[in-house]
Parts: sequence; C-alpha cells; structure tokens
Amino acid sequence: MASPSSLLLPIGASRKSLCGTHQGVSCDKFRGLVPRCSNLEAGLRVSRTIECDSKTKLSLIKRRDMIGFVFGASTLLLGSYDANGAGLPQEEKPKLCDENCEKELENVPMMTTESGLQYKDIKVGTGPSPPIGFQVAANYVAMVPSGQIFDSSLEKGLPYLFRVGSGQVIKGLDEGILTMKVGGKRRLYIPGPLAFPKGLISAPGRPRVPPSSPVVFDVSLEYIPGLEIDED
Repeated sequence: MASPSSLLLPIGASRKSLCGTHQGVSCDKFRGLVPRCSNLEAGLRVSRTIECDSKTKLSLIKRRDMIGFVFGASTLLLGSYDANGAGLPQEEKPKLCDENCEKELENVPMMTTESGLQYKDIKVGTGPSPPIGFQVAANYVAMVPSGQIFDSSLEKGLPYLFRVGSGQVIKGLDEGILTMKVGGKRRLYIPGPLAFPKGLISAPGRPRVPPSSPVVFDVSLEYIPGLEIDED
C-alpha cells in the first residue's frame, strides 16, 4: 500500500530527483514531506532529519498545495453538476386557461373597446353583470405579454374581493369585469395606459413589469355578494 506522501507525487517520479544534491548531500529516505539525508563524503549516517535546500522544500509544499487546490476545485465542480442534475423541475403554476383553452382562443374573435382595452371570452357566464360600486369575487392570473405570471389569486387559494368601478384595481381590470357575467372567464389584453403607471419591481419568481407596459389578465367572475338569486 502506498504511503500517504507518495499519493502526492506524480506517477513514475523518482524520490531522489525531487531533492537533487547540495554540497555532497542527497536524499535517501522520506519521512512525511521532509526527506532524511546523509553525508556521502564522511560516510556517516545521521540519526536526525535535516532539511535539504530551501528550494526543494518550497517545491514540495507548492506541489502539495497545487494538488490540494485542483482536487478541491474539481470536487466543487462535480458537486455543482450533481446538484443541477438532481434538481427538480420548476413547479407549474395554476392557470385559468390550459393548453386546450389556448388553442380554442385562437379562433375566438378579439373585441376592442373605446379605451383600447381588448379581450376574448374564454367562457360566457350566465349570471348577472356587476353594477358599478358593487363588490365582486374574482379569480385572476396576471401575466406579462410573454406569458410569464407575475401575480395570481389561484396561488393564494381565495378569490380576490374588490368594488368594481371604484378604482381599487387597475383601470383595465375594472373595465373588463364590468361587462362580464357571473360564471364567465375572459382574457384581457390591457394596454399600458390602463395597466401599471409606475410598474412593478421584480421579485423571486416574479418578473419586472415596466411602467405603463401592456399586461394580460385571465379573469373569472365567481360571484357578486348581494346579487345571488334564490330560486324557489
């Protein structure tokens, strides 16, 4: 079995070649990283360990440090690779419009209002439309035009409650919900002037929304408190 010190040596290297000679002194035995030397001219064996020239000692130390550095760096790289390889895929965020819905929307006509708001009805509701100032309960998924989600009531687990038409939400959302019916779903293409004038800063898992940039909202009108119709 190789000694621990020999593991630090290049394969095939000679032990004597690492020390050389200096004033008739050569190395014939290693103890750890410091060689044991003898005086060849006097022919006497010394019982204590002496250093060879300082250059040899520095060479051994540098060689040891370099090997340790390379080994440590390679370990970090391999660890990083294993961590990435074993990483789980990003969790899919809940949506109001799945893949089939997206395909169907391609054939739905786009409606445009005087303000510049555009929308497509994913599903037309059968309930009442909300009067201005009434509280509504709605679910929404807010996206940048690329489709990346920056806010969603579905992740919070509860519909969002607000008074429609009273300025509690952005103008495009207010306008878009006023013409919906309970039970309906709609995709709103909200232009910059009707969206976020000051924008939204980025956050973990949320993209930045530049000031007055267009956004897309998928909205479902769940119910209107106080307008539930009791059927006999």
